[in-house]
Amino acid sequence: MFWERAIKAATWACLLAGAAIVVGPFLWMVSTSLKPLEDIYTFPPEWIPHPPQWGNYATIFHIVPLGRFFGNTVFVTAVVVALRLVITTMCAYALARLRFPGRDLFFLGMIATMMIPGEVQLIPGFVMMRWFGWLDTYKVLIIPRIESIVHIFLMRQFFLTIPRDLEEAAIIDGCGHFRIIRHVIVPLSKPVLALVALFAFKAMWNDFMWPLIMTNSTSMKTLQVGLALINTQQRETGLNLLMACNVVSLLPILVVFWLTQKTFVKGIALTGLK
Repeated sequence: MFWERAIKAATWACLLAGAAIVVGPFLWMVSTSLKPLEDIYTFPPEWIPHPPQWGNYATIFHIVPLGRFFGNTVFVTAVVVALRLVITTMCAYALARLRFPGRDLFFLGMIATMMIPGEVQLIPGFVMMRWFGWLDTYKVLIIPRIESIVHIFLMRQFFLTIPRDLEEAAIIDGCGHFRIIRHVIVPLSKPVLALVALFAFKAMWNDFMWPLIMTNSTSMKTLQVGLALINTQQRETGLNLLMACNVVSLLPILVVFWLTQKTFVKGIALTGLK
């Protein structure tokens, strides 16, 4: 009994230590964002500011066009997530359910592209976007980011687990492929759709390299690129304002994950088990 209690206590201690390591930097970021500049480097550090400087969050919207950066990111992320769900669902359905010449070879070719590092595609992508005349526009931020081979693969593997009897019954009732997707496949695939949407949201919200290379004007910058610009001007803006910007950029991800955590966990469990 003693050893069981000791092991349980040690387990809890390790878990609490790990949680402190993970949560500690985030709490320090929030604390720093609420301090005046002169109190940031005091020792011992003051975790709870007295009084908290809530005006730092209002200030950051005046010293940089943070509202524009935030709006660009929200718009681009929402459009890309919506279009990716549609395109990925149709492509995964075709690869999982339809029979056509070269289907398996095409799928293997798609999987092979996953081994190409994203950095290798930046220069050809920049040349292509310049040739299209899309640089510094919403087109370059949205259209090339719609597809995702990883998400197509994930949804295809999930669709393969859905019984074909349901499709055959829908075909007997006169349904075409689009109605099958809408009324049979999508209702049964809500967990994996939520998983793909959450992953796509996180990837687009934190996307940095592509917007940095493909945009020039300040009005087209996204939030992560804007934060990098603020970081280069840290001496003028101050570390407390930089931390306030980071908190603003992180809050939407935390809110989305909190709202979808049950579906997120269910999607991982289902896609893993099946």
